[in-house]
Amino acid sequence: MATPDWEAIETAYRAGALSLREIASQHGISEGAIRKRAKRDEWSRDLAAKVRQRADDMVRKAEVRKEVRTEPTLSERVLIDATAEVITAVRMAHRGDIRKARAITNTLFDELATECADLAALEKLGELMYQPDDKGRDKLNEIYNAVIGLPERVKAVKALSEALKNLIGLERQAYDIGGPAADETTQKLSDLMDELSGGA
Repeated sequence: MATPDWEAIETAYRAGALSLREIASQHGISEGAIRKRAKRDEWSRDLAAKVRQRADDMVRKAEVRKEVRTEPTLSERVLIDATAEVITAVRMAHRGDIRKARAITNTLFDELATECADLAALEKLGELMYQPDDKGRDKLNEIYNAVIGLPERVKAVKALSEALKNLIGLERQAYDIGGPAADETTQKLSDLMDELSGGA
């Protein structure tokens, strides 16, 4: 495995423009590894406000003075643009992954809804497949009936609800949407599933 580029990681960390998750994703390491290194070397995420202030100053000067840019200012603008492009690519990739995961989760919810809507047909199928052995047992059929039973369906709803709760949290983070409303709603749903499944 290639050695992480700690100099680049420190630069991104101190700039404060990317989250730890985004920096870790870019460099193929864990967030924990970054936190450990930052603590060891006493890194400080102290440049984000300065970067924003500098950008505001540049915009203000460009609007008021309309002067020809100097080479240092041009280099700074190029650096800012390049960094912004990297951030955009990372965040758009994350948003795409989250959308795909939500689509899969919702498809599984639809499959479960179809199963619950016609449980009688599934039970009839179990009867048609019933093939007891010489002791009068059909282990495969017992497993089938357990899978379509209420406890397993409740567990499936609980697992899908937990997945959706996590995805909503990630989506809100990716789109920088604040507010506790969604978290409260999904937590209530999760608590309800715990109650229905007896804490299973």
